[in-house]
Amino acid sequence: MSKFDNKKVMPRYYFLATMMTLLAVIVVAKAGYIMSAKRAYWMEVASRVKKDSVAVKAIRGNILSCNGEIMASSLPEYRLFIDFKAIHEAGNDSLWDTKVDSISEGLSRMFPNRSKAEYRRYLQKGKEKQSRRWSIYDGRVDYNTYCEAKQLPMFRLRGYTGGFYCENFDSRQHPYGSLAERTLGTLYAGKDEAKNGLEQFYDSLLRGKNGIIHRRKVLNKYLDITDTPPTDGADIVTTIDVNMQDLAERAVIGQLNDKDVNGLVGVAIVMEVKTGDIKAIVNMERGADGKLYEMKNHAISDLMEPGSVFKTVSLMTVLEDGMCDTSRIVETGNGIYDMHGRPMRDHNWRHNGYGTITMARSLEVSSNIGVSRIVEDYYGKNPEKFVEGVYRTGITTDFKLPLNGYAPARVRMPKKNARGQWLNWSKTSLAWMSIGYETQIPPISTLAFYNAIANGGRMMYPRFVTGISKNGEMLMTFPAMAVPGHEKICSQRTLGKVQAMLEHVVSKGTAKKAGSKAFKIAGKTGTAQVAQGGSYRNGTMKYLLSFVGYFPADAPRYSCIVCIQKKGLPASSGFSAIAFREIAEGIMAQNLKMDVRDAKDEHSIMVPDVKAGNINSAGNVLHSLGVRTQGQPWNDSQKPVGGTGPRNRHSVTLNRMAMTPANKVPDVKGMGARDAVYLMESRGIKVTLKGRGKVCRQSLQPGQRAVKGQRCHLILE
Repeated sequence: MSKFDNKKVMPRYYFLATMMTLLAVIVVAKAGYIMSAKRAYWMEVASRVKKDSVAVKAIRGNILSCNGEIMASSLPEYRLFIDFKAIHEAGNDSLWDTKVDSISEGLSRMFPNRSKAEYRRYLQKGKEKQSRRWSIYDGRVDYNTYCEAKQLPMFRLRGYTGGFYCENFDSRQHPYGSLAERTLGTLYAGKDEAKNGLEQFYDSLLRGKNGIIHRRKVLNKYLDITDTPPTDGADIVTTIDVNMQDLAERAVIGQLNDKDVNGLVGVAIVMEVKTGDIKAIVNMERGADGKLYEMKNHAISDLMEPGSVFKTVSLMTVLEDGMCDTSRIVETGNGIYDMHGRPMRDHNWRHNGYGTITMARSLEVSSNIGVSRIVEDYYGKNPEKFVEGVYRTGITTDFKLPLNGYAPARVRMPKKNARGQWLNWSKTSLAWMSIGYETQIPPISTLAFYNAIANGGRMMYPRFVTGISKNGEMLMTFPAMAVPGHEKICSQRTLGKVQAMLEHVVSKGTAKKAGSKAFKIAGKTGTAQVAQGGSYRNGTMKYLLSFVGYFPADAPRYSCIVCIQKKGLPASSGFSAIAFREIAEGIMAQNLKMDVRDAKDEHSIMVPDVKAGNINSAGNVLHSLGVRTQGQPWNDSQKPVGGTGPRNRHSVTLNRMAMTPANKVPDVKGMGARDAVYLMESRGIKVTLKGRGKVCRQSLQPGQRAVKGQRCHLILE
């Protein structure tokens, strides 16, 4: 007989099995309910507890000037939000109702776009909606504002219990404002995505590489665990010189705003002769509101007819081909010449022209007739040879610049069909091309050509970036490079003649306004009518006024081009020449190193005036300056020694003064403000200063008893 009683055991077994089955069904049903009906709720809870594969933005690299000054950098900005549901879940609804007035008052003070009452209504509306993302302010704020908001009631609570949170963004800042802004480039608003300029070309280097983290809630705290650390972007070291950029921009803006100019567009580029480094680049354009902005990189993208600055190219071609010399005589008549049925005029045709002149003089006075007749005489039957000579000068080189919008110069080559008929050429094409029409050349290409003239015929690539750095170390450098095939744009003999002619253009030709009394300048003026809609006579006439050259002419260091676009008359390239001179003189003044001994003459006072006071300090300074001292010896101790320092012609006599007792008012007449205040306040006397220089009067009589807290008025002259 079994010791187990089935009648007693089996019911118990069935009961337990049934209960476990029911429990399993309940668990499965509950899980199904959570997975379906409550899915959204628990997913939201999970999103606050953990996050997987969260991207961590790398810090975008800086763009630096040639001297290491930051010209573009990323700074954090924040968008501020309130999570009202988090406040409710933390049980802080009553605390919110108590503090909402204080919060509204604080936000209204920080963001005056809403009053306290308006903010209160706005915040209450967000609470009624139980919004998890209720914006506090529509725009972004800086770090200081974020910190100020975080100190408001409720918002200062730990974690999410106060409902306050923010989103971080990187904002691109330009410490020097609009200086070279179009060349440096910008980012699209709200995105870490480059829009133009160097920002766009070097985007992959500046951007760096984002990292990945995941977030977990551990012991009621949120921990960010790094999976892949971010790699911050590298810095771009440009060739831009902040001081030269500022000089160039002010000079261009000054001419554009001149009442006789009222210019539409102003361009200036400064290039270092030996390296091709772009030290300054200005692209100012007048907006619809009449103000000037950098909206387009005209310096590299404006394919326009350059006008008379192209005449140097034409005459260099003639000289290099050995067609004639600069003494070649050309007849310009009374300033009007029939060129294949089309009248060509010199700028002084109303004053009877220049008559008979030499080739050199035709460039000095910018005679259209003189240059075009010379070119016509030698290339009229073979224009292809002339264009080949133009190509040889390097002005049509494609520099492949690291800036969007860049377009190389276009000078068309004459072509014929099978029957020998011109396809893209007319009888007047050569003549007008020789004086800068029927070509399209951006300012940067014109400048590179003139820079080559200054550089002994060696054409350099325009360089905007010298290297890539990170953490103070150079990762990559970009050396200065000559353009292959244009290491010599012409022979030395031709170059010398062209350089001489360009110096004469400034000294006794059309560019006298570009000249400086301090150093020699060489260059060429240019005035061109701007075609509008395929016509030169479409509404009010527009002009392109240019001056391009280099300085100092006898030992060139920099080349520069200034272009101004304007409507109507007067249309003188002198406006650009004036801006060029201001830029050149400003740059040379910055580079000038002066020695005080050079300014010494028989009337110079080389011994400084020494105020009464601490003669230990005075002695140290005089010794550093090499000034002889006599009388009381000074030492290097930090302890002040009161005295006077009368000077004579060759030295300073240091005399020690008797020390005033600590309970007496000192005599501070003849002292500087620093020493006088020190002596007075060491005795508990409060001081009021008026004026600058030495103390000439004091309101408290020297030697009287010093009373702590009394006030002494010191008059300085």
